[in-house]
Amino acid sequence: MSIAFAGVCAGLEQSGTCCSSAFCIGNITIEIRGLCTEDVALVPALEPFQVSPSDADINLQIEWVQKLFPIDRPPLFDSGTTWRLYQEDSGFIFDFTAPRFGEAPYRKLFLDSSFRCGLVRMSEQSLTYARSQPSVAVDAHSLSPLEYPLDELLIMHRLTQEKAIELHGCGIVRADGTGNLFVGHSGAGKSTTTRLWTGCEDVEVLSDDRIIVRRDEGREKQVPHRRYAPVRNDNAKQVPHLRLAEVRNDSPKHTMRMYGTPWHGEAMYASPNSAALTRIFVLEHGRGNLLTSLSPSLAVAELFARSFVPFHRHEYVDSALAFLQELVDAVPVYRYSFEPDQRAVDTIRNFHD
Repeated sequence: MSIAFAGVCAGLEQSGTCCSSAFCIGNITIEIRGLCTEDVALVPALEPFQVSPSDADINLQIEWVQKLFPIDRPPLFDSGTTWRLYQEDSGFIFDFTAPRFGEAPYRKLFLDSSFRCGLVRMSEQSLTYARSQPSVAVDAHSLSPLEYPLDELLIMHRLTQEKAIELHGCGIVRADGTGNLFVGHSGAGKSTTTRLWTGCEDVEVLSDDRIIVRRDEGREKQVPHRRYAPVRNDNAKQVPHLRLAEVRNDSPKHTMRMYGTPWHGEAMYASPNSAALTRIFVLEHGRGNLLTSLSPSLAVAELFARSFVPFHRHEYVDSALAFLQELVDAVPVYRYSFEPDQRAVDTIRNFHD
């Protein structure tokens, strides 16, 4: 199936839709338009990131159709699980599948080549199929247009057009405004690091798994600045409110900024807030809580290995590498071989560049 991508953007301008909503992640605002409030309702993970629908960087139209059909040609990229990516002359198509919805795609995302406007088509047949399965629980968000991973794919591809990148890491902001980013592969200790810091100090955790870093150009979108506890915090220790306004006013000017995302890890922290980035630490398990300064070339390689970059286009990879070079030139990067106890926090507290 094909689509005229220029028509998608034009259709958004002339749309007769009556409902809209918007959210902002990493200083990128996405506006969603549809025929009813259910079409534009945000899934729970996105609700803290909700903003007023104005000055959007990406415009999405939601449309329901009777059935969606698979594309009969090899994909540009296959995730091997829930989505495939296809390229058109002037844009891209994402096909989303899941066993609970049958074999056909239950959702398609059409995007123009600059990732500024798109169309999400939803399958009524797929929803009917899921509801007919006695072993499948179908709730209000079972077939949401914005359900993960569409939201992350949308942001990740839009970042290729800007000086920004998504990194596998946890962002921790101290009360004095120091913004530390701890990056690492799965199992490297990001969630452990988050628990250690929240257990002993009043910190703002932007995310315990995925952080967006971009140039700090002083043009932050008006995302509500609120203190967010973990998404689920049944047993976690509650910490006092951090006065973010005071931190922002008193902090020195930095050239890079880190942003929380909805895509959390085991510690389940997901904040819409942001902070100036002071240092980056590449986590690995070890002995002695050893900090080693990384050369710019090695720092770029380590960060790139822990980044979320669309690898299907070489220009996206080149852009990511260029931005990472700018990032390591602006922010010091250290390898942190740490032991998972209070001493790991104390080492960073007492550290001076």
